[in-house]
Amino acid sequence: MNVLVTEFMNEAALEEFGSGFNINYQPKLVDDRTALLGEVASADAIIVRNRTQVDAELLIAAPKLKAVGRLGVGLDNIDVPACTEKGIAVLPATGANAISVAEYVICTALSLTRGAFASNEEMIEGHWPRAQLGNGGEVFGRQLGLLGFGTIAQQVAKRALSLGMRVAAYDPFLPSSDAAWTDVDNLEIDQLLRTSDIVSLHVPLTEKTRNMIDATELRIMKSNAILINTARGGIVNEPSLIAALKSNKIAGAALDVFEHEPLDRAAGARFANCPNLILTPHIAGVTAEGNERVSALTVANVKAALSEAKHG
Repeated sequence: MNVLVTEFMNEAALEEFGSGFNINYQPKLVDDRTALLGEVASADAIIVRNRTQVDAELLIAAPKLKAVGRLGVGLDNIDVPACTEKGIAVLPATGANAISVAEYVICTALSLTRGAFASNEEMIEGHWPRAQLGNGGEVFGRQLGLLGFGTIAQQVAKRALSLGMRVAAYDPFLPSSDAAWTDVDNLEIDQLLRTSDIVSLHVPLTEKTRNMIDATELRIMKSNAILINTARGGIVNEPSLIAALKSNKIAGAALDVFEHEPLDRAAGARFANCPNLILTPHIAGVTAEGNERVSALTVANVKAALSEAKHG
Protein backbone atom coordinates (compact mmCIF):
# COMPACT_ATOMS: atom_id res chain seq x y z
CA MET A 1 0.00 0.00 0.00
CA ASN A 2 1.38 3.40 -1.00
CA VAL A 3 0.86 6.35 1.36
CA LEU A 4 1.74 9.88 0.19
CA VAL A 5 2.29 12.62 2.79
CA THR A 6 2.24 16.14 1.31
CA GLU A 7 2.67 18.33 4.41
CA PHE A 8 4.65 18.19 7.65
CA MET A 9 3.80 15.78 10.45
CA ASN A 10 5.54 13.92 13.25
CA GLU A 11 7.75 11.54 11.24
CA ALA A 12 8.06 9.06 14.12
CA ALA A 13 4.32 8.34 13.81
CA LEU A 14 4.85 7.02 10.28
CA GLU A 15 6.73 4.05 11.72
CA GLU A 16 3.40 2.79 13.07
CA PHE A 17 2.36 1.84 9.54
CA GLY A 18 4.78 -1.07 9.77
CA SER A 19 5.57 -3.52 6.99
CA GLY A 20 3.41 -3.67 3.92
CA PHE A 21 3.23 0.10 3.55
CA ASN A 22 5.40 2.25 1.31
CA ILE A 23 5.56 5.75 2.83
CA ASN A 24 6.36 8.66 0.51
CA TYR A 25 6.98 11.58 2.89
CA GLN A 26 7.36 14.87 0.99
CA PRO A 27 6.24 17.71 3.28
CA LYS A 28 7.04 20.38 0.66
CA LEU A 29 5.05 18.72 -2.09
CA VAL A 30 2.06 20.94 -1.28
CA ASP A 31 3.94 23.82 -2.95
CA ASP A 32 4.52 21.96 -6.24
CA ARG A 33 1.13 21.12 -7.70
CA THR A 34 2.50 19.49 -10.86
CA ALA A 35 4.76 17.16 -8.90
CA LEU A 36 1.94 16.44 -6.45
CA LEU A 37 -0.40 15.31 -9.24
CA GLY A 38 2.33 13.02 -10.52
CA GLU A 39 3.12 11.48 -7.14
CA VAL A 40 -0.51 10.89 -6.20
CA ALA A 41 -1.06 8.65 -9.23
CA SER A 42 0.23 5.60 -7.37
CA ALA A 43 -1.13 6.51 -3.91
CA ASP A 44 -3.60 4.32 -2.05
CA ALA A 45 -3.84 7.03 0.62
CA ILE A 46 -2.82 10.66 0.99
CA ILE A 47 -2.15 12.51 4.24
CA VAL A 48 -2.61 16.30 4.18
CA ARG A 49 -2.99 19.35 6.38
CA ASN A 50 -5.05 22.37 5.38
CA ARG A 51 -3.15 23.58 2.30
CA THR A 52 -3.25 20.56 -0.01
CA GLN A 53 -6.34 20.87 -2.20
CA VAL A 54 -7.95 17.46 -2.52
CA ASP A 55 -10.20 18.55 -5.37
CA ALA A 56 -11.59 17.10 -8.59
CA GLU A 57 -8.27 17.51 -10.39
CA LEU A 58 -6.36 15.59 -7.73
CA LEU A 59 -8.99 12.84 -7.48
CA ILE A 60 -8.81 12.28 -11.24
CA ALA A 61 -5.02 12.01 -10.95
CA ALA A 62 -5.33 9.46 -8.12
CA PRO A 63 -7.26 6.45 -9.47
CA LYS A 64 -6.08 4.13 -6.66
CA LEU A 65 -6.95 6.49 -3.80
CA LYS A 66 -8.89 4.87 -0.95
CA ALA A 67 -8.31 7.24 1.99
CA VAL A 68 -7.53 10.87 2.78
CA GLY A 69 -5.99 11.43 6.20
CA ARG A 70 -6.42 14.97 7.49
CA LEU A 71 -3.84 16.23 10.02
CA GLY A 72 -6.46 18.38 11.74
CA VAL A 73 -10.23 18.73 11.61
CA GLY A 74 -11.20 21.33 8.98
CA LEU A 75 -12.30 19.81 5.68
CA ASP A 76 -12.75 22.89 3.48
CA ASN A 77 -9.68 21.90 1.40
CA ILE A 78 -11.16 18.47 0.68
CA ASP A 79 -14.00 17.79 -1.76
CA VAL A 80 -15.84 15.49 0.65
CA PRO A 81 -18.88 14.80 -1.59
CA ALA A 82 -16.60 13.77 -4.47
CA CYS A 83 -14.59 11.52 -2.17
CA THR A 84 -17.78 9.95 -0.84
CA GLU A 85 -19.03 9.34 -4.36
CA LYS A 86 -15.78 7.56 -5.22
CA GLY A 87 -15.79 5.52 -1.99
CA ILE A 88 -12.75 7.34 -0.60
CA ALA A 89 -12.67 7.60 3.19
CA VAL A 90 -12.05 11.11 4.57
CA LEU A 91 -10.44 10.88 7.99
CA PRO A 92 -10.03 14.01 10.16
CA ALA A 93 -8.03 13.81 13.40
CA THR A 94 -11.02 14.79 15.49
CA GLY A 95 -10.13 16.04 18.96
CA ALA A 96 -6.38 15.47 18.70
CA ASN A 97 -5.45 19.17 18.58
CA ALA A 98 -8.25 20.46 20.82
CA ILE A 99 -5.98 21.17 23.79
CA SER A 100 -3.51 23.10 21.63
CA VAL A 101 -6.23 25.34 20.17
CA ALA A 102 -7.94 25.81 23.54
CA GLU A 103 -4.70 26.98 25.15
CA TYR A 104 -4.08 29.37 22.24
CA VAL A 105 -7.52 30.94 22.74
CA ILE A 106 -7.00 31.38 26.47
CA CYS A 107 -3.45 32.68 25.97
CA THR A 108 -4.49 35.33 23.45
CA ALA A 109 -7.54 36.28 25.53
CA LEU A 110 -5.30 36.88 28.54
CA SER A 111 -2.66 38.72 26.52
CA LEU A 112 -5.08 41.05 24.73
CA THR A 113 -7.06 41.78 27.88
CA ARG A 114 -3.95 42.58 29.92
CA GLY A 115 -2.18 44.46 27.12
CA ALA A 116 1.15 44.32 28.92
CA PHE A 117 3.38 42.02 26.91
CA ALA A 118 4.83 44.16 24.11
CA SER A 119 7.06 46.53 26.05
CA ASN A 120 10.46 44.92 25.45
CA GLU A 121 11.78 47.63 23.13
CA GLU A 122 10.69 50.44 25.45
CA MET A 123 12.21 48.68 28.46
CA ILE A 124 15.49 48.00 26.65
CA GLU A 125 15.69 51.67 25.71
CA GLY A 126 15.43 52.59 29.37
CA HIS A 127 11.77 53.60 29.51
CA TRP A 128 9.46 52.57 32.35
CA PRO A 129 5.87 52.46 30.96
CA ARG A 130 4.35 51.39 34.27
CA ALA A 131 1.47 53.86 34.27
CA GLN A 132 0.56 53.04 30.68
CA LEU A 133 0.71 49.27 31.05
CA GLY A 134 -0.76 49.16 34.53
CA ASN A 135 -4.25 49.81 33.18
CA GLY A 136 -4.70 46.36 31.67
CA GLY A 137 -7.64 44.17 32.59
CA GLU A 138 -8.39 40.76 34.04
CA VAL A 139 -10.45 38.05 32.38
CA PHE A 140 -11.93 37.10 35.75
CA GLY A 141 -15.66 37.87 35.73
CA ARG A 142 -15.77 38.63 32.01
CA GLN A 143 -17.95 36.77 29.54
CA LEU A 144 -16.40 34.55 26.91
CA GLY A 145 -18.72 33.96 23.96
CA LEU A 146 -18.13 30.89 21.81
CA LEU A 147 -19.58 30.77 18.30
CA GLY A 148 -19.82 27.03 17.82
CA PHE A 149 -19.68 24.68 20.79
CA GLY A 150 -18.02 21.51 19.57
CA THR A 151 -15.04 19.60 20.95
CA ILE A 152 -12.52 22.45 20.83
CA ALA A 153 -14.90 25.14 22.11
CA GLN A 154 -15.86 22.89 25.01
CA GLN A 155 -12.19 22.59 25.96
CA VAL A 156 -11.93 26.39 25.83
CA ALA A 157 -15.00 26.67 28.07
CA LYS A 158 -13.52 24.39 30.73
CA ARG A 159 -10.38 26.51 30.95
CA ALA A 160 -12.30 29.78 30.95
CA LEU A 161 -14.57 28.60 33.77
CA SER A 162 -11.53 27.65 35.83
CA LEU A 163 -10.32 31.26 35.46
CA GLY A 164 -13.58 32.58 36.89
CA MET A 165 -15.01 33.68 33.56
CA ARG A 166 -18.65 33.46 32.57
CA VAL A 167 -19.13 31.41 29.41
CA ALA A 168 -21.86 31.59 26.78
CA ALA A 169 -22.11 29.78 23.47
CA TYR A 170 -24.15 29.66 20.29
CA ASP A 171 -24.58 26.31 18.56
CA PRO A 172 -27.90 25.41 16.93
CA PHE A 173 -26.69 21.87 16.24
CA LEU A 174 -25.95 20.90 19.85
CA PRO A 175 -29.11 19.83 21.72
CA SER A 176 -29.96 22.00 24.71
CA SER A 177 -30.12 18.80 26.78
CA ASP A 178 -26.44 18.03 26.16
CA ALA A 179 -24.34 17.94 29.33
CA ALA A 180 -21.84 20.31 27.71
CA TRP A 181 -24.24 23.19 28.43
CA THR A 182 -23.76 22.76 32.18
CA ASP A 183 -22.44 26.11 33.49
CA VAL A 184 -22.59 27.57 29.95
CA ASP A 185 -25.34 29.95 28.77
CA ASN A 186 -27.04 28.91 25.53
CA LEU A 187 -27.57 32.18 23.64
CA GLU A 188 -28.68 33.29 20.20
CA ILE A 189 -25.90 34.78 18.12
CA ASP A 190 -26.93 38.45 18.39
CA GLN A 191 -27.31 38.24 22.16
CA LEU A 192 -23.95 36.50 22.47
CA LEU A 193 -22.21 39.21 20.43
CA ARG A 194 -23.86 42.01 22.41
CA THR A 195 -23.00 40.62 25.85
CA SER A 196 -19.58 38.99 25.43
CA ASP A 197 -16.29 40.63 26.35
CA ILE A 198 -14.32 38.07 24.34
CA VAL A 199 -15.71 36.27 21.28
CA SER A 200 -13.98 33.15 19.97
CA LEU A 201 -14.97 31.45 16.70
CA HIS A 202 -15.31 27.67 16.42
CA VAL A 203 -17.35 27.02 13.27
CA PRO A 204 -16.40 25.45 9.93
CA LEU A 205 -16.14 27.57 6.79
CA THR A 206 -19.28 27.08 4.71
CA GLU A 207 -21.32 29.34 2.47
CA LYS A 208 -23.50 30.07 5.49
CA THR A 209 -20.58 31.00 7.77
CA ARG A 210 -18.53 32.96 5.21
CA ASN A 211 -18.34 36.58 6.43
CA MET A 212 -20.28 35.51 9.52
CA ILE A 213 -18.48 38.34 11.33
CA ASP A 214 -18.83 41.44 9.17
CA ALA A 215 -19.35 45.15 9.81
CA THR A 216 -22.88 44.59 11.16
CA GLU A 217 -21.75 42.00 13.71
CA LEU A 218 -18.72 44.08 14.73
CA ARG A 219 -21.01 47.03 15.42
CA ILE A 220 -23.11 44.83 17.69
CA MET A 221 -20.10 43.87 19.81
CA LYS A 222 -18.99 45.83 22.87
CA SER A 223 -16.44 48.57 22.31
CA ASN A 224 -14.12 46.81 24.77
CA ALA A 225 -14.64 43.39 23.13
CA ILE A 226 -11.93 41.13 21.76
CA LEU A 227 -12.35 38.79 18.77
CA ILE A 228 -10.36 35.56 18.39
CA ASN A 229 -10.44 33.46 15.21
CA THR A 230 -8.75 30.06 15.20
CA ALA A 231 -11.43 28.49 12.98
CA ARG A 232 -11.04 29.44 9.32
CA GLY A 233 -10.20 32.52 7.31
CA GLY A 234 -13.23 33.85 5.49
CA ILE A 235 -15.48 33.59 8.53
CA VAL A 236 -14.32 37.08 9.50
CA ASN A 237 -14.46 39.81 6.87
CA GLU A 238 -10.90 41.11 7.15
CA PRO A 239 -11.43 44.66 5.80
CA SER A 240 -14.36 45.12 8.19
CA LEU A 241 -12.28 43.90 11.13
CA ILE A 242 -9.38 46.19 10.22
CA ALA A 243 -11.76 49.16 10.06
CA ALA A 244 -13.28 48.22 13.42
CA LEU A 245 -9.87 47.98 15.10
CA LYS A 246 -8.58 51.24 13.65
CA SER A 247 -11.74 53.11 14.65
CA ASN A 248 -11.79 51.52 18.12
CA LYS A 249 -15.17 49.87 17.47
CA ILE A 250 -13.70 46.82 19.22
CA ALA A 251 -10.68 46.65 21.52
CA GLY A 252 -8.55 43.92 20.00
CA ALA A 253 -8.28 40.74 17.96
CA ALA A 254 -6.21 37.61 17.47
CA LEU A 255 -6.19 36.00 14.01
CA ASP A 256 -4.56 32.64 13.38
CA VAL A 257 -6.35 32.06 10.07
CA PHE A 258 -6.81 34.20 6.98
CA GLU A 259 -8.94 34.28 3.86
CA HIS A 260 -5.88 33.62 1.70
CA GLU A 261 -3.03 31.58 3.15
CA PRO A 262 -0.16 31.96 3.43
CA LEU A 263 -0.61 35.67 4.08
CA ASP A 264 1.40 37.57 1.46
CA ARG A 265 3.05 40.97 1.83
CA ALA A 266 0.19 42.92 0.27
CA ALA A 267 -2.49 41.24 2.39
CA GLY A 268 -0.35 41.52 5.49
CA ALA A 269 0.23 45.23 4.95
CA ARG A 270 -3.47 45.89 5.46
CA PHE A 271 -3.09 44.98 9.14
CA ALA A 272 -0.35 47.56 9.75
CA ASN A 273 -1.14 50.03 12.54
CA CYS A 274 -4.06 47.99 13.87
CA PRO A 275 -3.98 48.37 17.67
CA ASN A 276 -3.99 45.40 20.06
CA LEU A 277 -3.74 42.81 17.28
CA ILE A 278 -2.07 39.39 17.35
CA LEU A 279 -1.36 37.65 14.02
CA THR A 280 -0.07 34.06 13.83
CA PRO A 281 0.41 31.74 10.82
CA HIS A 282 -2.30 29.08 11.36
CA ILE A 283 -0.52 27.42 14.27
CA ALA A 284 -3.15 27.44 17.02
CA GLY A 285 -3.54 23.69 16.74
CA VAL A 286 0.14 23.00 16.11
CA THR A 287 2.21 22.33 19.21
CA ALA A 288 4.85 19.66 19.73
CA GLU A 289 2.42 17.61 21.80
CA GLY A 290 -0.55 18.31 19.54
CA ASN A 291 1.42 17.33 16.44
CA GLU A 292 2.28 14.00 18.02
CA ARG A 293 -1.36 13.29 18.85
CA VAL A 294 -2.66 14.44 15.45
CA SER A 295 -0.03 12.45 13.56
CA ALA A 296 -0.56 9.28 15.59
CA LEU A 297 -4.34 9.42 15.17
CA THR A 298 -4.09 10.12 11.44
CA VAL A 299 -1.75 7.17 10.90
CA ALA A 300 -4.09 4.91 12.87
CA ASN A 301 -7.12 6.16 10.89
CA VAL A 302 -5.46 5.70 7.49
CA LYS A 303 -4.00 2.31 8.38
CA ALA A 304 -7.40 1.04 9.53
CA ALA A 305 -9.14 2.39 6.40
CA LEU A 306 -6.62 0.76 4.06
CA SER A 307 -6.85 -2.50 5.96
CA GLU A 308 -10.63 -2.44 5.65
CA ALA A 309 -10.41 -1.64 1.95
CA LYS A 310 -7.99 -4.52 1.42
CA HIS A 311 -10.14 -7.08 3.22
CA GLY A 312 -13.57 -5.55 2.54
